[in-house]
Amino acid sequence: MADISVPYWNIVDVNMLCEGARLIGFDLDNTLARSKKPMKADMAECFSALTSLIDVAVITGGKYSLLQSQVVDRLSDHADKSKLHLMPTSGTRYYRWDGQRWGKVFSHDLSDEDRAKAKESLERNAREQGIWATHVWGDRIEDRGSQITFSALGQLAPVEAKEAWDPTNEKKNRLACAVAAELPNLEVRPGGSSSVDISQRGVDKSFAVRELADILDIEVGQIVFIGDRMEPDGNDYPAAKAGTRAVKVNGPADTVKLCGEIIARLSR
Repeated sequence: MADISVPYWNIVDVNMLCEGARLIGFDLDNTLARSKKPMKADMAECFSALTSLIDVAVITGGKYSLLQSQVVDRLSDHADKSKLHLMPTSGTRYYRWDGQRWGKVFSHDLSDEDRAKAKESLERNAREQGIWATHVWGDRIEDRGSQITFSALGQLAPVEAKEAWDPTNEKKNRLACAVAAELPNLEVRPGGSSSVDISQRGVDKSFAVRELADILDIEVGQIVFIGDRMEPDGNDYPAAKAGTRAVKVNGPADTVKLCGEIIARLSR
């Protein structure tokens, strides 16, 4: 299938975007919030308001605890948690609110053997490519069960350092290609600004939106998906290629503005 071009948020027709839409999906880092940071007050208010109008999903490469701290803990009192779908680790896990707590619906975990091979390949190739940094903030490689994530500067690196590490995506793309060649049975893809993610083959954001469509008995084309990495090598692009109504933003400030327009449209 040929590559597709995803429009920026400020040129889309919001009326057409929302016509017949059944779910609004979001990436997390640099879409709803800065990397590892909680949603700001204006974003939290918009996000909460959306859940009272339509089903809302967050699909992120991050782990479940980050979804809790960045999103769930920031919800306002009028948020409808029953309409919120949480899909951490690139959609390899899925959580729903059962009225009292968040429960796991599914988890596509890697085998012990695949997790060990993934970690070994990531470290060896990163060292060979000269990107195994000597000074890091936190773990370089994190085992999330359903996903192995390499963070070049460590999981706790400052946002500014991560964003400056590989502005052209060359380093992480090169690492992902080398590891993918060694692990053909696994899905290896560039993640955030300084990360590479590994999961079961075929389990990415395209898988996540298709699963949500099946569970909610809707069409993938009735899902609006908003993300900051919508280029062909970006980790939000699979959701676009799956057939969602994809929209590109450059950061949370854009997302707040777009959400305001969507809320106004859905409230009519």
